[in-house]
Amino acid sequence: MSTLLYWDPLFARHDPGVGHPESPARAEAILALLRQEPVEGLVLRSPRPATFEELARVHTLAHLRMLEDLRGRSVALDEDTLTSPDSVDAAMLAAGAAVGAVEAVLRGEAPHAFALVRPPGHHAEPDRAMGFCLLNNVAVAAEAARALGARRVLVVDWDVHHGNGTQAAFWERRDVLYQSVHQFPYYPGTGEVLEIGAGEGRGYTVNVPLPAACGDSDYGAVFEELLLPIGRAYRPDLVLVSAGFDPHQDDPIGGMRVTERGFAAMCTSVRELAAETCGGKLVLVLEGGYTLGGLARSVHACLEVLEGRTEHFPGGQVGRSTREALKQSREALLPFWPTL
Repeated sequence: MSTLLYWDPLFARHDPGVGHPESPARAEAILALLRQEPVEGLVLRSPRPATFEELARVHTLAHLRMLEDLRGRSVALDEDTLTSPDSVDAAMLAAGAAVGAVEAVLRGEAPHAFALVRPPGHHAEPDRAMGFCLLNNVAVAAEAARALGARRVLVVDWDVHHGNGTQAAFWERRDVLYQSVHQFPYYPGTGEVLEIGAGEGRGYTVNVPLPAACGDSDYGAVFEELLLPIGRAYRPDLVLVSAGFDPHQDDPIGGMRVTERGFAAMCTSVRELAAETCGGKLVLVLEGGYTLGGLARSVHACLEVLEGRTEHFPGGQVGRSTREALKQSREALLPFWPTL
């Protein structure tokens, strides 16, 4: 078994400024741990930038022109989203890394891939950069998979924040099923239970908003009782993960209590789902995660899972609020997924 790891030094040159949590130190911490404790089987691959055509499947022409104008400049797009001279090039390479990972997995070059990218992407809407994100890497990758012939793509988002941009991109479609478990109420304010899509896509957006302080057993219940059963019924041709590690118990931004073992269990779950439904085709794309040690250890644990380690959710009490969130989500989605 071999896992492709997409990385380029340009990702470390995206620098939102001193004190910004989405700093180059995030990638440096992950790479330092991988040098110290190598994961056998990883194959490092250099990405290429996303093409205009690939980006335009998700983003508006006005948005892409705006980013082009920002090349080589340091600009604050909002209070959270700042660029440095290399940021736009890094963002285009990040989207290209996600696309390249999908291409390689769908073509059978490797069963799994992990795109170790910056800046992250799941908050970027078709016409707007926000939440540290300039381009929506996972959405661009999902569209690339569709262009390569995948009929159904599943996106699982376990970042502590709701992926409003990914949800917006596929809100009225059923060829991409978006599932998110996230802290709520919290930034960006979206991701309520009744946000289930519209039109042809009604029932193909799945949101499980959880209160702060949820841990491994809570996430285990969400995966095992809702996300995985819907994923099995959907039978995707590819599983994509918005792999945010800011639900970690030590994260300075998030308020969750997930451990490295919990992230490894989530990764095991999606790996097993992919094996059951689509020949194992699985791609993870880095999103958030701002405690350097916890981020590095959690990414390392997921890479070990992709290379064959198995980790299941620990037993333990599931919170009453988690049970209520699951109940509400199940009630909202039961008309579309009757096997729940």
